[in-house]
Amino acid sequence: MPDSATLSEVLRRTDKDGVATLTMNRPHARNALSTALIAALETALGDLREDASVKAIVIAGDGPAFCAGHDLKELRANPGREAYETLFDRCARLMKSIIRLPKPVIAQVHGIATAAGCQLVATCDMAVAAQSARFATPGVNIGLFCSTPMVALTRAVGRKAAMDMLLTGELIDAATAKAIGLVSRVVPDAELADATQTLAAKIAAKSPLTLAIGKEAFYAQAEMGLDEAYEFASRTMTRNMLAHDAEEGIDAFIAKRAPVWQGC
Repeated sequence: MPDSATLSEVLRRTDKDGVATLTMNRPHARNALSTALIAALETALGDLREDASVKAIVIAGDGPAFCAGHDLKELRANPGREAYETLFDRCARLMKSIIRLPKPVIAQVHGIATAAGCQLVATCDMAVAAQSARFATPGVNIGLFCSTPMVALTRAVGRKAAMDMLLTGELIDAATAKAIGLVSRVVPDAELADATQTLAAKIAAKSPLTLAIGKEAFYAQAEMGLDEAYEFASRTMTRNMLAHDAEEGIDAFIAKRAPVWQGC
């Protein structure tokens, strides 16, 4: 993949230092998740799964907003149960592919992230937000409860905070989003891209095997009871300890040298 490439009219990819940045490119529509954009993101994430040169992924948006949710004009232009079910199923598949991707995915959020855009932020493993960013699940204001965004939101923040957002549809600021756990970090607007890339590069420098094991284990144990989670985590730690990268990392730490990862 060259330094910068257009994967489609609605999505760009840029690679640097083991980090692939996917930039949603529908600025005129505030990067609303059209059928084409969902498909482009799915394809790009599928390619990145197999790309050994990429260790971490950033999802960003071009123009005045990160993502304004589903494309309501497209929804109304294609009415009917089958069309709606197909779209929402595809969007759910996209979100699940982010969770199941064995590489960390970081949202780089500016402007607004609303409805399915907020869902995308909540789904990503981490999120860095500009101070001026705003978040909402405003479907209730137009007679459409944000049921699919709710799935990601309730797994990212506490129930009371999630219900507040879902029932009022009000915008919250970046500081509130961080306080409730929707985003990881808040930075000055002018520093957003650099701060996100620095974070992604720092993570990309870790063992790719360890990142993959850790991400898979994180989401798996979160769905388990306490006893099952500890049993699962113990088995995971054992599997990780037997890997070359764990041996290399421990030996490097003891020898006070930089580790050399092999991803195995």
